Amino acid sequence: MTSLPLPPGQLGLPLIGETPSFLLDPRFAAKRQRRYGNFFKTHILGSPTVVFIGPEGCEFLLSSHMQHFAWKGGWPQNFQELLGESLFLQDGETHRRNRRLMMPAFHGKALEGYFSTMMNLAEQYQQDWAQQDELTVFPAMKQFTFEVASVLLVGSPPGAPIDQLSQWFTDLTNGLFAPPLRWRWLPYGRALRARDRLLTYIEEMIQTRQANPTQDVLGLLLQTEDEAGNRLSQEEIKVQTLLMLFAGHETTTSLLTSLMMMLGQHPAVLQQAREEQDALAATGTLTLDQLKQMPYLDQVLKETERLYPPVGGGFRQVIKPFEFKGYRVPAGWLALYRINETNRAAYAAPDRFDPDRFSPGRAEHRPSDYSLVSFGGGPRVCLGLAFAKMEMKIFAALLLRRYTWRLAANQDLSMKPIPTLRPASGLKLSLARR
Repeated sequence: MTSLPLPPGQLGLPLIGETPSFLLDPRFAAKRQRRYGNFFKTHILGSPTVVFIGPEGCEFLLSSHMQHFAWKGGWPQNFQELLGESLFLQDGETHRRNRRLMMPAFHGKALEGYFSTMMNLAEQYQQDWAQQDELTVFPAMKQFTFEVASVLLVGSPPGAPIDQLSQWFTDLTNGLFAPPLRWRWLPYGRALRARDRLLTYIEEMIQTRQANPTQDVLGLLLQTEDEAGNRLSQEEIKVQTLLMLFAGHETTTSLLTSLMMMLGQHPAVLQQAREEQDALAATGTLTLDQLKQMPYLDQVLKETERLYPPVGGGFRQVIKPFEFKGYRVPAGWLALYRINETNRAAYAAPDRFDPDRFSPGRAEHRPSDYSLVSFGGGPRVCLGLAFAKMEMKIFAALLLRRYTWRLAANQDLSMKPIPTLRPASGLKLSLARR
């Protein structure tokens, strides 16, 4: 392997490499893909980095050769300090053990038990939004998804300070890509302070759940044990809950905002999605069983996810040297799989919004399980995927059945990628009852 060349690409300037372009240019990876192909090197965030694009590379990294990569060393220090030793940054047996302990809270009967809360909160928020002359969707959606996450993941009671908690999470999120300067008035300093306040709140909720066991995710985590009788410690539960709150609303906010934007811009797709919902509504109110009978809405959500993944990529640390496509990559490098470009690599007319590409007759995603990687893939696919998809389907189904909306004119709908993808304007629209 040592005789093989390094991947094509360039390392940029001394010390900083190509980091400024990586952070500021949304087309950073696409430009290099055109020049070097789907596998290239760069130097970002203080480390030489190899970039994977496309289903073959993602399968290599996420599944078939995942033993060459570690999560913990792959993410910038900001992520490690702000999100702690959570599932997100764990590897090996520690990760497998904790994932097994957390899995029951996100599947099966537990998931079914979350349906009514998701539905009630979606109805409440949509009714409130329809009373406003103009709604800015992204911040409003963030509050909705955070309340869902706060109630179902942590068991926050009615009347909890959702606005304050949501603001702390906004401060924490803004610190993930900020310069790690710890002064209190700078973004990273505010993020550290927000993290501490959130952990204090979570600790208080743990003590409440220990005194009064419940069936929210936090309550289930406190009760769950493996076949050997092992349980998560209180410190482990605190950091895992912080991660769940972060992951449980940031990505969903981004995708639901993009969904409303796409439906507002594509009236034919909106009409077909609405007709499917009207036919189901004629048989009764929204139910868990009805969620399984929405093939066109499934296609629309997949196409939104494909074109507008909330996060542009995922990092790993190379812990064992490897060979790929006739090139060598040493241990100690970073590896980055690009979600945005991979979600376009296997599709016809990839920049066109076309939900029918996921129809049974076309099924453009079928050749590979790694042609759509917004939630990762392989053994470490997002633990909360089923939770997020149920929440998004409930919200979208109710919205289509009951409301119309019109996008405001003369707004900036260019997409800003950091910290999660969103329209520059926040997506301004007016919502009205049908």
